[in-house]
Order: sequence, then C-alpha cells, then structure tokens
Amino acid sequence: MLFNSIEFMIFFPAVFLLYWFFFHDKIKIRNTFILLVSYVFYGWWDWRFLILIVFSSFVDFNIGKRIFHENRKSHRKMYLIISLVANLGLLFYFKYADFFLESFCSAFSIFGKPVEYTRIKLILPVGISFYTFQTLSYTIDIYKRKIKPANSIIDFFAFVSFFPQLVAGPIERASHLLPQFTKRIYFNQYNVVKGFRLILWGMIKKVVIADRLATYVEPVYNNPGNHNSISLIIATVFFAIQIYCDFSGYSDIAIGTAKSLGFDLMTNFRTPYFAASIREFWQRWHISLSTWFRDYFYIPIGGNRVASFRQYLNLMATFLISGLWHGANWTFIIWGTIHGVWFCLEKSVSKGRHRNKLSLLSGTIVTFIVTCFAWIFFRADSVSKAFAIISGIVHFEVALPFWAKSRFWAYYIPGIIILIVVDSVIRFKGLDEFLRDKSVVTRWIIYFSGVLLIILSGVLNDSQFIYFQF
Repeated sequence: MLFNSIEFMIFFPAVFLLYWFFFHDKIKIRNTFILLVSYVFYGWWDWRFLILIVFSSFVDFNIGKRIFHENRKSHRKMYLIISLVANLGLLFYFKYADFFLESFCSAFSIFGKPVEYTRIKLILPVGISFYTFQTLSYTIDIYKRKIKPANSIIDFFAFVSFFPQLVAGPIERASHLLPQFTKRIYFNQYNVVKGFRLILWGMIKKVVIADRLATYVEPVYNNPGNHNSISLIIATVFFAIQIYCDFSGYSDIAIGTAKSLGFDLMTNFRTPYFAASIREFWQRWHISLSTWFRDYFYIPIGGNRVASFRQYLNLMATFLISGLWHGANWTFIIWGTIHGVWFCLEKSVSKGRHRNKLSLLSGTIVTFIVTCFAWIFFRADSVSKAFAIISGIVHFEVALPFWAKSRFWAYYIPGIIILIVVDSVIRFKGLDEFLRDKSVVTRWIIYFSGVLLIILSGVLNDSQFIYFQF
C-alpha cells in the first residue's frame, strides 16, 4: 500500500480512529492491533511477501533469546551466524542471485568460454533490505550485550513490521523502537499535530515536487541520445532533487504517521544538500542506513582505529557494500565507489584545515556537483547509458531545449523554490520553532495552502516511491 494512494487515505484514518478510541489503552491489545494492520498494509502488494517477514521475525525472536541466555562464546557465535545466514541468505537470494550469476558467467566469457545460464527472475519482496537490516541489528546488539531480548513475541513482531517505516525505513534499532512497544501511550495533541504536519510536508515533497520532476527526468534518462547537454544537466539536477524529495518525503510521512500514533522514529534526513562535504552529506542523508553501516560494518572491520591506509580501505569497503545494498547492478557499485573515493580524498586533505564562510560555500557547491555526478550512475539503467549521459554533458551544446519555454518555469520551478525556502527554514531555525512563532490563523492558512497545493499541483497517479525497489 502506497502512502500516496487512495487506499492509504482510507486505511490510515480508519487505523488512527480505531487505535485511539479502542486499542491504545492496553499494551497487548494495542500491539496486536498494530501487528495486524501492519500485515494488512504490507500484504496489500502481495500476501506471499508476508511469509518472508514472518519467517525472519520468528528466526530472530528465538535466536535472540538463545544468544542472550547462552554463556558459551562459541555457541553464542553459532547462533549469531545462523541469524546472519538466514537473513542475509534470503536477501541475497531474492535480490542478488541473478546479478552474481550473470557476473560470474560474464567473467568466464572473457576467456573465450561463454557459459549459458537462465535468469531466476525473482520478484523482489518490497522492503526486504530494510527489515532485514532492522532484525539483524537486534540479534547483533543482543550478541554484544547491548540490549535484552523481547519478552513478547507480539511486541517483537510488531516492532519488525511496524507499518509506517516497514517498507523504506527509517531502519530502526531495537534499543530505540522496541521499548516503545512495552510502554503505555497516551494521546498527545501536540504530537498528533506535529505528526500530521510532517505527513503534509512529506506528501508535498512527493507528489508536488518529486513526481512532477520525474516527468522531465524519465524521458531524458530513458533516451539520452535524443537530448542535448543542457537537458541532460537539468535532468541530472532535477533527479538529485527528485530522489531527495521522494525518499525524504517517504521518511517524513513515516515519522509523522508513527508520531500521530504515539511512537518516535529517528530522523532520517537533515537537509543534506546544505552539506559542505561528502562526510557531512552522509551525516544528513539516509541517516539510519549510514549509521547502520558505521556501527555494524565500518567499526567492526577496524574503522578509524587502524593505520591511515587501512582506514581508506575500510571506507571504500563500506561505500562499496552500501552501493551494493541499493541494488544488484554495477551502476550502484560505481555510485558507492564515487562517494567512497571522494570521501577518502576529503579525509586526506582536510586535516587541520580551517573552514571559513567562503570555504563552506565552495564546499557546498562542490559537494552538490559530486553528488549529482554520482546520481547519474544511480539513475541510469546501465553503466553504458550512464557514460552516454556523461558524454552528452561533456560535449556541451548551446542549443536551447523546450525548457526555455515559459511552461518549464511554471511547471517545475515553483516546487523547487518551495523546497529551498522550507529546507532553509528547517536548516537555520527549525520548522516547529518557525511555526510556533506564528498565530493559529497563520498556521492554519499555511496548512490549508499545503493541502490546496497537493490537490491543484500534485501529480496524483499513485507513483511508487523510488526506494521501494531497494
């Protein structure tokens, strides 16, 4: 079920009213209700996907208890390995089997020995990369003695399948979200208003900005040879904004939905295009994933506690794995490599360097250019098409495409201006603080204008969120 669909517009108000009127008071009943509606939400795409999430939840619930009560180190490690194999095995099979099979056979063809193979062509279960990492962090944290296992199987299953963040995050840690399922929750008008405000802003980012920009990006990236360099540059910048609004819009709706039900999810984006370095970009972009890789991959392989050369290797390995997490395609691996290389370059030249306002401004511009360049590989269907787009940009042409017409400025630019204004407010003051200073009438005018903007300017076609494919 999509957040921007008619089904969700019926589903969520019904869940909200039933939750606060009948089910929020008693913890066990509340969590059972959350579990059931979460399975309805997830099973809306394909009920067969529920088998996987139930299996993953069941395995980690039981293994978590065994790890916690086991004192023998070898046995604890064995249980952890079982969890890793079960979860990553499913992820590998559904997401990467065809990719590695194709790459393996292509490698043999280099030596003049072509290998025939048949693609498995599996349907990728929606959200499998997200809930797999969420359940893995649970068992790993228990193994490290950072948390205790859940006592109730209902609480744990509800934690794994919590519908606001199930499909595309934020990737929550059990230490943060799971305890919230064991406490009583009381209706809080301020949190509900704040939640609805986030939902409204997330919907604006998705249907008014991201989906509208997609109408320009898709035809250009699908047929780059038919467009000149100006169009390719604009499409690349538009995609940078599109994917940000699409993904952060989802996160805002998820966080807002959870908050309206009394749950607190972690912040997943902090105006990343204001970042003055790639390091800062990753402190602001998809924070739940970047911190997951930091805590469960980068630090365990040595992090920055080793010699400089080894640190760079650790960084590159982390970004390569991060690229592969996003998809079974060499384009994502190259995307991760670009970020890793630039991160290492920044790290090697920035030690002890004083940063003034000019360097921060230039750093922000350079960082945006580098991320846009990397987005070319992220968005392109293949490596060859990505290089075709880069080639088209390099062979600069002055010819003006259709964007020179007034329709371009009326159709695409207003949404971008709204984004820049609101993100500037969020970056330098905070949206809550900004609205708190306004009168009730002014706030309601802003909310009503946002709703009108969605109705009149939104692309209301139930388009899928980009990160659902990961």
